[in-house]
Amino acid sequence: MPLPEIMLAVLWVGLSAYVLFGGADFGGGVWDLLAGRAEPGRRQRALVEHSIGPIWEANHVWLIFVIVLMWTGIPPVFAAVASTLYIPLTLAALGIIGRGAAFAFRKVSTEPWQRRLFGATFAFSSVATPFFLGTLAGAIASGRVPPGIARGDLVGSWVNPTSLVAGALAVGTAAYLAAVFLARDAQRGGADDLAEGFRRRALGCGAVVGALSAAGLLVLRADAPGLFAELTSGGALPFLVLSVVAGLASLALMWRRAYLAVRITAALAVLGLLWGWGVGQYPVLLPGVPLAEATATGSVLAATLGALAVGALLLLPSLWLLYAVFQRERR
Repeated sequence: MPLPEIMLAVLWVGLSAYVLFGGADFGGGVWDLLAGRAEPGRRQRALVEHSIGPIWEANHVWLIFVIVLMWTGIPPVFAAVASTLYIPLTLAALGIIGRGAAFAFRKVSTEPWQRRLFGATFAFSSVATPFFLGTLAGAIASGRVPPGIARGDLVGSWVNPTSLVAGALAVGTAAYLAAVFLARDAQRGGADDLAEGFRRRALGCGAVVGALSAAGLLVLRADAPGLFAELTSGGALPFLVLSVVAGLASLALMWRRAYLAVRITAALAVLGLLWGWGVGQYPVLLPGVPLAEATATGSVLAATLGALAVGALLLLPSLWLLYAVFQRERR
């Protein structure tokens, strides 16, 4: 496989990891927001804090990975995206910073008003950040980011039907993943009532995400007909079929309270959408800019991929150990 394709595949793997792990992280904040008043929602918020506490900062490694690989491997695309979409990028960055700070401060605050303030900041940022990240994806998918420095519409590029639906879908997907993971965490901790509550949330949220996905296809048909054609008739179609089948299987498994197996099918449902978009848009990254014309030189790609391979020998086992330790049965 040529180096540009390898680089793009590695980038998409990193993006997939961020969508799954970072998405579930953000989704925990969504359920924190919807947990209710302080005392009734205390146990739900405690479960969210316990589940994301060890890994909430580690998840952003994948976002940094994607950004650095774009900057190094496809610099014209990075420049166009960063300059045209700097408003939602800035808002998403502020959301990540505010969310992290609020999460840390709430854990050590003793005054009720402080905990409410930091809790509200954490919850609101958990909704706003994936929404703005979703609008970025919608802007790129609908072809509203032209090549060059700041040549796209600074507002219209990400405030449009495709971007708004993508933003809502990002929030819904994050909440769905979080509900699936939290149901299993609650069951493992012996809190069957919390597991049942998150089971109901996962079923409802999964149905909403499915409806949003179907609506998104209709919006793409009107707003980005080229991408719609690729998604529904090209090489991306098997990924969409996988997403639909895995989504229906997830609802069935969640209905039967198969909390461990549903994690796999829920992940496949989300990844089917993400990889379907990637395959449908390939090999054109931006309007009129194919992959072959956007990548860095072969020597830069070879050095970058080699460095990533060496770094992965340290990073991946460390992340695996981190996740494995905190997924053990609690006594």
